[in-house]
Amino acid sequence: MGIRHCETACKKCRKVASLQQNEHIVLLASPIPPPAYLLVSQLHSTLSLTAAIAVALLLAPPAEAQRGRDYVYIVGSSTVYPLSTIVAERFGRSTRFRAPLVEATGTGGGFRLFCNGIGVEYPDVSNASRRIKPTELAACIENGVSNIVEIKIGYDGIVLVNALEAPTLPLTRRDIFLALAKSLPVPGAEELIPNPNRYWSDVRADLPRLQIEVLGPPTTSGTRDEFVELAMEDGCRQFDWLRRVEQADPDRFKLVCHTLREDGAYVEAGENDNLIVQKLQANPRAFGLFGFSYLDQNSDKLKAATIDDIAPTFDTIAALEYPLSRPLYFYIKKDHVPTIPGLREFLVELTSEGTFGEDGYLVDRGLIPLPPAERQQQAENAAMLGELSIADQ
Repeated sequence: MGIRHCETACKKCRKVASLQQNEHIVLLASPIPPPAYLLVSQLHSTLSLTAAIAVALLLAPPAEAQRGRDYVYIVGSSTVYPLSTIVAERFGRSTRFRAPLVEATGTGGGFRLFCNGIGVEYPDVSNASRRIKPTELAACIENGVSNIVEIKIGYDGIVLVNALEAPTLPLTRRDIFLALAKSLPVPGAEELIPNPNRYWSDVRADLPRLQIEVLGPPTTSGTRDEFVELAMEDGCRQFDWLRRVEQADPDRFKLVCHTLREDGAYVEAGENDNLIVQKLQANPRAFGLFGFSYLDQNSDKLKAATIDDIAPTFDTIAALEYPLSRPLYFYIKKDHVPTIPGLREFLVELTSEGTFGEDGYLVDRGLIPLPPAERQQQAENAAMLGELSIADQ
């Protein structure tokens, strides 16, 4: 058979069409999608062996798919995303390995992807703006993701910000609850009503008459999880009846305290914090809710409210004095270390003093570093691939 016949056969296979009346193609599922393997099981005598080999080579998966993934795959928090990205970029430039792929899925969304299973189709790393929950860890273990390394990389603060030209708000956690909770307790009664507060001055008379409008993350976000625990729950506890509810029915307490308004006062603005920054510039009367690192990077455009008379700064967050301070984490699949090129080396880069130390390049991007002894402990844990268990929670 000539070259023309072979080319004709290949073109027909590209279109995933039947070759000829007597030709037979069998599709087999590949363990590494996409693409699927195509096996030419029978060829009519009119199709030569040369053409069959050409077809098989054309339709076989690329060498990378046969070997497995050759880069680190990271998902997770939008707060940690810019930190992960800069480490990934530097790692790709300074080593022989490819730069990791980093996706902002939100902390909760990242854990769902991370915990789905072991294998190259699943992420190697999930970063988080809160610690993994026992229920999430149990879901991981149920799917065979049982060997997990937890690395705390530093601290961040949750900030409520607005444009530089707008009024600065001196808020308390009680004020935040009264502004953003979907339901509020009726004074002198043990019942709830829909939140009636439209302006910040409705919350407290000495606050400006600005309409309450806060742009913040969705329910998949670790920032939102931490916000409702650190700010909203404490605001709830300022009311005697809700403190009694917490003792008698913790689930109801969380439902009341964690449920944010859906009437436009709180607007879910997605996982892209840069988009919130842009919207705040366009609407100086609105407020945004995100991590301190974004405020630090946009301090020429935005400023933060004080919370309980404490401003978010490097020092107040590092000392855990700022009420909305929280740690940031990376979670790594230990079972992926032997098979994913560069995963172990990425951990070394992440936990080096030049990265997350006091003079590291992540500090320039807003990370609040851990104390020296804790940094050393986290670096040693990364080097030894120390595993996390439910008992550690």
